[in-house]
Amino acid sequence: MSKILVTGAAGFIGSHLCRRLLADGHSVAGLDNLNDYYDVRLKKDRLQQLEGQPDFRFIKMDLTDRKHLSELFVQEQFDCVAHLAAQPGVRYSLENPRAYIDSNIVGFANILEDCRHNGIQHLVYASSSSVYGANESVPFSVHDNVDHPLSLYAASKKANELMAHTYSHLYNLPTTGLRFFTVYGPWGRPDMAYFLFARAILAGEPINVYNYGKMRRDFTYIDDIIEGVVRVLEQPATPNPDWQGKQPDPATSRAPWRIYNIGNNHPVELEEFIQTIEQALGMKAERNMMPIQPGDMLETFADIDSLVEQAEFRPTTSIKQGIRAFVDWYREYYGK
Repeated sequence: MSKILVTGAAGFIGSHLCRRLLADGHSVAGLDNLNDYYDVRLKKDRLQQLEGQPDFRFIKMDLTDRKHLSELFVQEQFDCVAHLAAQPGVRYSLENPRAYIDSNIVGFANILEDCRHNGIQHLVYASSSSVYGANESVPFSVHDNVDHPLSLYAASKKANELMAHTYSHLYNLPTTGLRFFTVYGPWGRPDMAYFLFARAILAGEPINVYNYGKMRRDFTYIDDIIEGVVRVLEQPATPNPDWQGKQPDPATSRAPWRIYNIGNNHPVELEEFIQTIEQALGMKAERNMMPIQPGDMLETFADIDSLVEQAEFRPTTSIKQGIRAFVDWYREYYGK
Protein backbone atom coordinates (compact mmCIF):
# COMPACT_ATOMS: atom_id res chain seq x y z
CA MET A 1 0.00 0.00 0.00
CA SER A 2 1.24 3.48 -0.91
CA LYS A 3 0.34 6.79 0.67
CA ILE A 4 -0.71 9.08 -2.17
CA LEU A 5 -1.64 12.76 -2.29
CA VAL A 6 -4.23 13.64 -4.94
CA THR A 7 -4.67 17.36 -5.51
CA GLY A 8 -7.92 18.50 -7.09
CA ALA A 9 -9.64 15.60 -5.31
CA ALA A 10 -13.10 17.18 -5.59
CA GLY A 11 -12.63 17.69 -9.32
CA PHE A 12 -13.81 15.48 -12.17
CA ILE A 13 -10.63 13.47 -12.79
CA GLY A 14 -9.37 13.79 -9.22
CA SER A 15 -12.45 12.26 -7.59
CA HIS A 16 -12.44 9.33 -10.02
CA LEU A 17 -8.74 8.78 -9.38
CA CYS A 18 -9.22 8.80 -5.60
CA ARG A 19 -11.96 6.19 -5.90
CA ARG A 20 -9.75 3.95 -8.04
CA LEU A 21 -6.69 4.28 -5.79
CA LEU A 22 -8.76 3.42 -2.72
CA ALA A 23 -10.19 0.39 -4.51
CA ASP A 24 -6.62 -0.67 -5.29
CA GLY A 25 -5.76 -0.60 -1.57
CA HIS A 26 -3.85 2.68 -1.30
CA SER A 27 -4.09 5.32 1.40
CA VAL A 28 -5.27 8.58 -0.19
CA ALA A 29 -5.19 12.18 1.01
CA GLY A 30 -7.39 14.34 -1.20
CA LEU A 31 -6.67 18.07 -1.36
CA ASP A 32 -8.96 20.70 -2.89
CA ASN A 33 -9.82 24.36 -2.28
CA LEU A 34 -13.47 23.88 -3.38
CA ASN A 35 -13.46 27.13 -5.36
CA ASP A 36 -16.60 28.35 -7.12
CA TYR A 37 -15.37 28.19 -10.73
CA TYR A 38 -18.34 25.86 -11.17
CA ASP A 39 -21.07 24.37 -8.95
CA VAL A 40 -19.54 23.67 -5.53
CA ARG A 41 -22.42 21.30 -4.72
CA LEU A 42 -21.22 18.96 -7.48
CA LYS A 43 -17.72 19.01 -5.99
CA LYS A 44 -19.05 18.21 -2.52
CA ASP A 45 -21.21 15.39 -3.89
CA ARG A 46 -18.14 13.89 -5.56
CA LEU A 47 -16.34 14.02 -2.22
CA GLN A 48 -19.30 12.40 -0.50
CA GLN A 49 -18.59 9.29 -2.59
CA LEU A 50 -15.16 9.15 -0.94
CA GLU A 51 -15.63 10.35 2.61
CA GLY A 52 -16.20 7.67 5.19
CA GLN A 53 -13.74 5.28 3.57
CA PRO A 54 -11.08 4.39 6.18
CA ASP A 55 -8.11 5.10 3.94
CA PHE A 56 -9.33 8.49 2.67
CA ARG A 57 -8.74 11.88 4.22
CA PHE A 58 -9.91 15.19 2.75
CA ILE A 59 -7.92 18.39 3.23
CA LYS A 60 -9.44 21.71 2.22
CA MET A 61 -6.48 23.84 1.20
CA ASP A 62 -5.33 26.17 -1.55
CA LEU A 63 -2.09 25.37 -3.36
CA THR A 64 -0.93 28.94 -2.91
CA ASP A 65 -0.97 28.46 0.89
CA ARG A 66 2.73 27.68 0.98
CA LYS A 67 3.06 27.35 4.77
CA HIS A 68 0.24 24.87 5.35
CA LEU A 69 1.02 22.89 2.21
CA SER A 70 4.62 22.40 3.35
CA GLU A 71 3.43 21.36 6.81
CA LEU A 72 1.09 18.80 5.22
CA PHE A 73 3.94 17.21 3.26
CA VAL A 74 6.17 17.04 6.34
CA GLN A 75 3.45 15.53 8.51
CA GLU A 76 2.12 12.98 6.03
CA GLN A 77 5.31 11.84 4.25
CA PHE A 78 3.56 10.82 1.03
CA ASP A 79 5.08 8.23 -1.29
CA CYS A 80 3.66 9.70 -4.52
CA VAL A 81 1.72 12.76 -5.66
CA ALA A 82 -0.94 12.91 -8.37
CA HIS A 83 -1.24 16.63 -9.04
CA LEU A 84 -4.52 17.31 -10.84
CA ALA A 85 -5.53 20.60 -9.23
CA ALA A 86 -5.50 23.54 -11.65
CA GLN A 87 -7.57 26.40 -12.95
CA PRO A 88 -9.09 24.77 -16.05
CA GLY A 89 -10.73 26.17 -19.14
CA VAL A 90 -9.43 27.82 -22.30
CA ARG A 91 -12.11 30.48 -22.67
CA TYR A 92 -12.09 31.49 -18.99
CA SER A 93 -8.37 32.22 -19.29
CA LEU A 94 -9.30 35.15 -21.54
CA GLU A 95 -11.47 36.61 -18.77
CA ASN A 96 -9.43 35.91 -15.65
CA PRO A 97 -5.78 35.30 -16.56
CA ARG A 98 -4.43 35.86 -13.06
CA ALA A 99 -6.31 32.82 -11.75
CA TYR A 100 -4.12 30.69 -14.03
CA ILE A 101 -0.90 32.27 -12.80
CA ASP A 102 -1.89 31.77 -9.14
CA SER A 103 -3.11 28.19 -9.40
CA ASN A 104 -1.23 26.71 -12.33
CA ILE A 105 2.14 28.43 -11.94
CA VAL A 106 2.52 29.46 -8.28
CA GLY A 107 0.59 26.44 -7.02
CA PHE A 108 2.64 24.04 -9.11
CA ALA A 109 5.89 25.64 -7.93
CA ASN A 110 4.81 24.98 -4.34
CA ILE A 111 4.05 21.34 -5.16
CA LEU A 112 7.47 20.91 -6.79
CA GLU A 113 9.26 22.41 -3.80
CA ASP A 114 7.44 20.16 -1.33
CA CYS A 115 8.07 17.08 -3.46
CA ARG A 116 11.75 17.99 -3.62
CA HIS A 117 12.11 18.37 0.15
CA ASN A 118 10.10 15.31 1.19
CA GLY A 119 11.49 12.42 -0.82
CA ILE A 120 8.51 11.97 -3.14
CA GLN A 121 9.08 8.87 -5.26
CA HIS A 122 7.01 10.04 -8.23
CA LEU A 123 5.14 13.21 -9.14
CA VAL A 124 2.50 12.70 -11.85
CA TYR A 125 0.79 15.90 -12.98
CA ALA A 126 -1.93 16.93 -15.40
CA SER A 127 -0.87 18.65 -18.58
CA SER A 128 -3.22 19.16 -21.52
CA SER A 129 -3.65 18.60 -25.24
CA SER A 130 -4.00 22.38 -25.47
CA VAL A 131 -0.19 22.69 -25.33
CA TYR A 132 -0.10 21.63 -29.00
CA GLY A 133 -1.60 25.02 -29.84
CA ALA A 134 -0.86 26.06 -33.42
CA ASN A 135 0.68 22.68 -34.33
CA GLU A 136 -0.94 21.31 -37.48
CA SER A 137 0.87 17.98 -37.77
CA VAL A 138 -1.54 15.25 -36.62
CA PRO A 139 -1.75 13.05 -34.73
CA PHE A 140 -0.15 15.18 -32.03
CA SER A 141 3.06 13.52 -30.88
CA VAL A 142 4.89 14.02 -27.61
CA HIS A 143 8.06 14.00 -29.71
CA ASP A 144 7.03 17.26 -31.44
CA ASN A 145 7.90 20.69 -30.06
CA VAL A 146 5.01 22.60 -28.51
CA ASP A 147 6.11 26.23 -28.53
CA HIS A 148 3.04 28.04 -29.88
CA PRO A 149 0.20 27.91 -27.32
CA LEU A 150 -3.08 29.65 -28.21
CA SER A 151 -4.29 30.45 -24.68
CA LEU A 152 -2.82 31.31 -21.30
CA TYR A 153 -4.22 28.03 -20.00
CA ALA A 154 -2.14 26.17 -22.59
CA ALA A 155 0.90 28.29 -21.78
CA SER A 156 0.53 27.51 -18.07
CA LYS A 157 0.47 23.77 -18.81
CA LYS A 158 3.55 24.04 -21.02
CA ALA A 159 5.21 25.96 -18.19
CA ASN A 160 4.38 23.11 -15.80
CA GLU A 161 6.22 20.67 -18.05
CA LEU A 162 9.29 22.92 -18.15
CA MET A 163 9.23 23.53 -14.40
CA ALA A 164 8.96 19.79 -13.75
CA HIS A 165 11.93 19.12 -16.01
CA THR A 166 14.04 21.59 -14.06
CA TYR A 167 13.30 19.81 -10.78
CA SER A 168 13.89 16.39 -12.34
CA HIS A 169 17.25 17.62 -13.64
CA LEU A 170 18.41 19.49 -10.54
CA TYR A 171 17.04 17.26 -7.78
CA ASN A 172 16.54 13.88 -9.47
CA LEU A 173 12.80 14.09 -8.77
CA PRO A 174 10.90 11.63 -11.03
CA THR A 175 8.11 13.58 -12.77
CA THR A 176 5.64 12.55 -15.45
CA GLY A 177 3.32 14.93 -17.29
CA LEU A 178 0.08 13.60 -18.79
CA ARG A 179 -1.47 15.51 -21.67
CA PHE A 180 -5.18 14.77 -21.33
CA PHE A 181 -7.37 14.94 -24.43
CA THR A 182 -10.97 16.24 -23.89
CA VAL A 183 -12.01 14.09 -20.94
CA TYR A 184 -15.73 13.33 -20.55
CA GLY A 185 -18.02 11.04 -18.55
CA PRO A 186 -20.12 10.79 -15.35
CA TRP A 187 -19.46 13.42 -12.67
CA GLY A 188 -17.91 15.63 -15.37
CA ARG A 189 -17.29 19.37 -15.44
CA PRO A 190 -20.35 21.57 -16.10
CA ASP A 191 -18.30 23.99 -18.22
CA MET A 192 -17.44 21.29 -20.78
CA ALA A 193 -19.28 21.18 -24.10
CA TYR A 194 -20.96 17.80 -23.67
CA PHE A 195 -22.34 18.86 -20.26
CA LEU A 196 -23.60 22.17 -21.66
CA PHE A 197 -25.15 20.37 -24.64
CA ALA A 198 -27.04 17.87 -22.47
CA ARG A 199 -28.33 20.59 -20.15
CA ALA A 200 -29.52 22.81 -23.01
CA ILE A 201 -31.15 20.00 -25.00
CA LEU A 202 -33.09 18.77 -21.97
CA ALA A 203 -34.20 22.35 -21.25
CA GLY A 204 -35.32 22.87 -24.84
CA GLU A 205 -32.71 25.58 -25.36
CA PRO A 206 -30.39 26.02 -28.36
CA ILE A 207 -26.77 24.88 -28.13
CA ASN A 208 -23.82 26.97 -29.26
CA VAL A 209 -21.86 25.12 -31.95
CA TYR A 210 -18.51 26.84 -32.53
CA ASN A 211 -16.75 27.00 -35.89
CA TYR A 212 -20.07 25.86 -37.37
CA GLY A 213 -19.39 22.33 -36.12
CA LYS A 214 -16.17 21.97 -38.15
CA MET A 215 -13.99 20.94 -35.22
CA ARG A 216 -12.59 17.56 -34.24
CA ARG A 217 -11.77 16.41 -30.74
CA ASP A 218 -10.13 13.27 -29.39
CA PHE A 219 -12.83 12.71 -26.76
CA THR A 220 -11.50 10.39 -24.04
CA TYR A 221 -13.71 8.58 -21.52
CA ILE A 222 -12.91 9.08 -17.84
CA ASP A 223 -12.32 5.39 -17.06
CA ASP A 224 -9.68 5.22 -19.78
CA ILE A 225 -8.01 8.33 -18.41
CA ILE A 226 -7.91 6.87 -14.89
CA GLU A 227 -6.48 3.55 -16.06
CA GLY A 228 -3.72 5.43 -17.84
CA VAL A 229 -2.96 7.61 -14.80
CA VAL A 230 -2.77 4.62 -12.46
CA ARG A 231 -0.44 2.69 -14.74
CA VAL A 232 1.88 5.67 -15.15
CA LEU A 233 1.81 6.43 -11.42
CA GLU A 234 3.11 2.92 -10.74
CA GLN A 235 6.10 3.47 -13.05
CA PRO A 236 8.27 6.38 -11.86
CA ALA A 237 9.88 8.31 -14.70
CA THR A 238 13.41 7.25 -15.59
CA PRO A 239 16.15 8.93 -17.63
CA ASN A 240 16.39 8.14 -21.32
CA PRO A 241 19.94 6.81 -21.82
CA ASP A 242 19.74 7.53 -25.55
CA TRP A 243 18.75 11.19 -25.16
CA GLN A 244 20.95 13.53 -27.21
CA GLY A 245 21.28 17.25 -26.65
CA LYS A 246 22.10 17.82 -30.33
CA GLN A 247 18.79 16.21 -31.34
CA PRO A 248 16.70 16.58 -28.19
CA ASP A 249 13.57 14.46 -27.79
CA PRO A 250 10.86 16.77 -26.29
CA ALA A 251 9.18 13.84 -24.49
CA THR A 252 12.15 12.45 -22.55
CA SER A 253 15.39 13.60 -20.98
CA ARG A 254 18.65 12.64 -19.35
CA ALA A 255 16.71 13.45 -16.19
CA PRO A 256 13.90 11.23 -14.77
CA TRP A 257 11.23 13.16 -16.69
CA ARG A 258 8.58 11.95 -19.14
CA ILE A 259 5.61 13.25 -21.10
CA TYR A 260 2.71 11.12 -22.37
CA ASN A 261 -0.50 11.75 -24.28
CA ILE A 262 -3.64 10.12 -22.90
CA GLY A 263 -6.26 10.31 -25.63
CA ASN A 264 -8.71 8.05 -27.40
CA ASN A 265 -6.55 8.10 -30.57
CA HIS A 266 -9.76 8.58 -32.56
CA PRO A 267 -10.89 12.19 -33.18
CA VAL A 268 -14.61 12.81 -33.74
CA GLU A 269 -16.32 15.64 -35.62
CA LEU A 270 -18.22 17.95 -33.27
CA GLU A 271 -21.42 17.37 -35.29
CA GLU A 272 -21.09 13.60 -34.84
CA PHE A 273 -20.51 14.11 -31.12
CA ILE A 274 -23.68 16.19 -30.85
CA GLN A 275 -25.67 13.57 -32.74
CA THR A 276 -24.44 10.91 -30.31
CA ILE A 277 -25.70 13.01 -27.39
CA GLU A 278 -29.04 13.51 -29.16
CA GLN A 279 -29.41 9.76 -29.65
CA ALA A 280 -28.59 9.02 -26.01
CA LEU A 281 -31.09 11.66 -24.81
CA GLY A 282 -33.74 10.76 -27.37
CA MET A 283 -34.08 14.46 -28.17
CA LYS A 284 -32.97 16.80 -30.95
CA ALA A 285 -30.88 19.91 -30.41
CA GLU A 286 -31.53 23.33 -31.87
CA ARG A 287 -28.15 24.51 -33.13
CA ASN A 288 -26.87 28.06 -32.83
CA MET A 289 -24.00 28.02 -35.34
CA MET A 290 -21.15 30.33 -34.35
CA PRO A 291 -17.59 31.22 -35.48
CA ILE A 292 -14.56 29.76 -33.76
CA GLN A 293 -13.72 31.31 -30.39
CA PRO A 294 -10.35 32.88 -29.49
CA GLY A 295 -7.99 30.26 -28.05
CA ASP A 296 -9.84 27.28 -29.57
CA MET A 297 -8.02 24.62 -31.57
CA LEU A 298 -9.52 23.19 -34.74
CA GLU A 299 -8.50 19.62 -34.01
CA THR A 300 -6.97 17.41 -31.34
CA PHE A 301 -5.71 13.91 -32.11
CA ALA A 302 -3.45 11.99 -29.74
CA ASP A 303 -0.54 9.84 -30.81
CA ILE A 304 -0.43 7.40 -27.88
CA ASP A 305 2.36 5.10 -29.04
CA SER A 306 4.58 6.01 -26.08
CA LEU A 307 1.77 5.32 -23.59
CA VAL A 308 1.02 1.97 -25.21
CA GLU A 309 4.69 1.03 -25.15
CA GLN A 310 5.49 2.13 -21.61
CA ALA A 311 2.19 1.57 -19.78
CA GLU A 312 0.88 -1.22 -21.99
CA PHE A 313 -2.49 0.48 -22.16
CA ARG A 314 -4.76 1.71 -24.93
CA PRO A 315 -8.16 3.41 -24.37
CA THR A 316 -11.08 1.21 -25.42
CA THR A 317 -14.31 3.09 -24.68
CA SER A 318 -16.26 4.20 -27.76
CA ILE A 319 -18.02 7.56 -27.95
CA LYS A 320 -21.40 5.82 -28.00
CA GLN A 321 -20.60 3.84 -24.83
CA GLY A 322 -19.13 6.83 -23.03
CA ILE A 323 -21.93 9.26 -23.86
CA ARG A 324 -24.54 6.68 -22.85
CA ALA A 325 -22.85 6.32 -19.44
CA PHE A 326 -22.71 10.10 -19.03
CA VAL A 327 -26.35 10.62 -20.00
CA ASP A 328 -27.50 7.87 -17.62
CA TRP A 329 -25.58 9.52 -14.79
CA TYR A 330 -26.81 13.00 -15.72
CA ARG A 331 -30.46 11.97 -15.71
CA GLU A 332 -30.08 10.23 -12.35
CA TYR A 333 -28.08 13.04 -10.70
CA TYR A 334 -30.26 15.90 -11.90
CA GLY A 335 -33.53 13.95 -11.97
CA LYS A 336 -34.14 14.75 -15.65
